Amino acid sequence: MRRCITAARVARKHCTQRTYASLSSAASPLAYDVCVIGGGHAGCEAAAGAARTGARTLLLTQKLNTIGELSCNPSMGGVGKGTLMREVDALDGLCSRVTDAAGIQFQMLNRSKGAAVWSPRAQVDRKLYKKHMQEALDRYPNLDIRAGSVFDLVLGPPPISQDFARSEVRGVKLDSGEVISCSQVVICTGTFLSGEIHIGMKRFPAGRMNEAPSVGLSASLHAAGFRLGRLQTGTPARLAKDSIDFSRLTIQEGDREPVPFSFMNDVVANAANQVYCYQTHTTPSTHDIVRANIHNCVHIQETKKGPRYCPSLEAKVMRFPHKSSHVVWLEPEGYDSELIYPNGLSCSLPEEVQESMYRSVPGLENVQLVRPAYGVEYDHIDARELGPTLETKRIKGLFLAGQINGTTGYEEAAGQGVVAGINAGLSALNRPPLVISRADGFIGVMIDDLIVKGAEEPYRMFTSRSEYRMTLRSDNADLRLTEKGRTVGAVGDARWARFQSTRSEVARVTEMLQSCVLSPQGWQKYGFERKPDGAMKSAYELLRHRNVPIQALIPVLPELKSVHPHILTRVETDAVYQSHLRRQEADLRVFMEDESLALDPHLDYATVEGLSSEVRERLMKVRPTSIGAAKRMEGMTPSSMIYLLKHARRTNALRMHRASEQEAVLGA
Repeated sequence: MRRCITAARVARKHCTQRTYASLSSAASPLAYDVCVIGGGHAGCEAAAGAARTGARTLLLTQKLNTIGELSCNPSMGGVGKGTLMREVDALDGLCSRVTDAAGIQFQMLNRSKGAAVWSPRAQVDRKLYKKHMQEALDRYPNLDIRAGSVFDLVLGPPPISQDFARSEVRGVKLDSGEVISCSQVVICTGTFLSGEIHIGMKRFPAGRMNEAPSVGLSASLHAAGFRLGRLQTGTPARLAKDSIDFSRLTIQEGDREPVPFSFMNDVVANAANQVYCYQTHTTPSTHDIVRANIHNCVHIQETKKGPRYCPSLEAKVMRFPHKSSHVVWLEPEGYDSELIYPNGLSCSLPEEVQESMYRSVPGLENVQLVRPAYGVEYDHIDARELGPTLETKRIKGLFLAGQINGTTGYEEAAGQGVVAGINAGLSALNRPPLVISRADGFIGVMIDDLIVKGAEEPYRMFTSRSEYRMTLRSDNADLRLTEKGRTVGAVGDARWARFQSTRSEVARVTEMLQSCVLSPQGWQKYGFERKPDGAMKSAYELLRHRNVPIQALIPVLPELKSVHPHILTRVETDAVYQSHLRRQEADLRVFMEDESLALDPHLDYATVEGLSSEVRERLMKVRPTSIGAAKRMEGMTPSSMIYLLKHARRTNALRMHRASEQEAVLGA
């Protein structure tokens, strides 16, 4: 049973209360460290992340029964996205464990290619996903959940000690007039921020079909000075399963031995009960119907940007006029669901036209539409207003995560949510932040892209966005991030114990393989082809050859029989990529040198000599926090970089000198 809390109950649960003098008499007697607004993928991970740090956390959402809702497609993971989920899991997040429990078909994409681009993906039962996510949150320590619509932010003036004007969070105000005090707020409103649904020429306010948008909060952010823009997305119609002729379509099966998303699991719950998906395609007739009615789509006539990498059918027809068909996947929405999700047929055509368009697709000639397709337009902020912790530069204690930052997709939202939530909790407790750089993970790549370049169109994660994808693989997310999360206090004991066990076992098997060294003749005795060059090679070195799988070494090292298959796969992958990793280490060292040179986010760039007015204006807009981030800015020139580098080195040296002087005084 969900904890829909009352004032009396929470007053008993929390002995201490935090109050602020600036709060009105309407303030609630409840006090929290962190308030998370929104129960979508970003909100769920943010709430759990903040609570894991020990911060008293409240998750506020308009409807309790929609927490963990899959608003669009019934699937998780995919190219690049699967790695994001593994990274969220490495930080002790929830979405991967919930997917392992709710998944009804699992695939490892790009198996035929190198492990650097392997991407786990799963079809998910909507009801099961929501059920397991809600159950996980219901029993989460330090977390309360409450229905409520946030109308406004309660802000206070900056401390007198600060030499720059920056308001700070004091609480949130509900549309009922109640004020809940807190020192940190994480906004995860998805498409609800002044959301508007489009079907044909019809438009009406909503964040999701039959769910009201968040209007007051959008006005509050605008009044605080944030730069707001509009972005678009959409969802296809839902189809009646019994009206589809599946006999003519190509079947897509899941993997026989599914690989779990979570490092905590060895198996997935429904491995023996996977469903089929089906492949079909659009036709020239489909495209003719779209072209004939595109003038009746207000969604397409608007100038706002829609997603490039998951576009509407109208956008695909206009963008690729030479193509006679586009792939469509028919995906079941769950074990007991009579609905099919037609992935690839998102549109906002007039409702009376949609049926004929869908019926022009093979297998859908007699299809019945249960719910029409529609487009959504919503507010987002310029993500260059944020720092690497996803805290806003404008308001202390205000964090933003998910589509409000210009991204698209469940996994991108979850990745931002876990970082924003953890950092909100750490900030409330006056502890050092968790910063994930481009060298640490895809989450770091995504956040850096957003806060340095902003999002002119909905941002989606791909492996190609990372310079270090040989290092940032889906299989090693725990080795990259779990210790970082544990250091800041955001990884629990069970996760930490599992990680330590995995790390020690990988190290043990690696050492076993490295210590088994034979001559060419020795390897030939076991059936391995080796040049008779006299060079001694270890079993670990032999794995670099693609025709030598680790299982082939069992006759040489019988101890490998008792090693868990997922450990063997990880060791094999590390061996294959070792030479690539050595080359990438040099690039990483240069990157970290640039990242270590910090820039004051409130630096007055008018004091930096040599900068052009254009570069100075860009720097004042983005306010990068390191030399590395400044280098990645659009429009940064080599000469400006030299002047900025000199300034950073001079100010950092001065800062270190002052710090050493203070230490000497304290020591005396």
